[in-house]
Amino acid sequence: MEIVTGLTATVSKLLQFSGLSVKNVSGTKNMEEKALEVYDVIRTIRDPEKPNTLEELDVVSEKCIDVHELGDDEYLIIIKFSPTVPHCSLATLIGLCLQVKLQRCLPFKHKLEIYISEGTHSTEEDINKQINDKERVAAAMENPNLREIVEQCVTEPDD
Repeated sequence: MEIVTGLTATVSKLLQFSGLSVKNVSGTKNMEEKALEVYDVIRTIRDPEKPNTLEELDVVSEKCIDVHELGDDEYLIIIKFSPTVPHCSLATLIGLCLQVKLQRCLPFKHKLEIYISEGTHSTEEDINKQINDKERVAAAMENPNLREIVEQCVTEPDD
């Protein structure tokens, strides 16, 4: 019995020393579940030019989503997507579609940051600024032509 108690205490100390605990492990699992929930929302967004989804084109994947807890039932969601080509002219529009669909569909309180994966686009810094600027996003959605394209991309197909 003393050996088991000593072993349990040693394992607990090792977990604590490494920054892990039962709470942190369950918290990590919760963040993974939230990330999958986010992925399920964005994977069906249609590409503005092609008849494929962002998932089918490998623009988004489960690995491109990171979720962090900010407080009670509030989360920071970071998405890093990869345009199909380094000079993709519709990367900003894809970012806008991600913003709109997540704002509409996520059932929990969140802050959203969307970025182009480093090294995957020739003007990633400029696009990253645009798609994370709330005023620019709002202004873009006031444009009826742009709003129609976004709606076509984010609307679920009737199966």
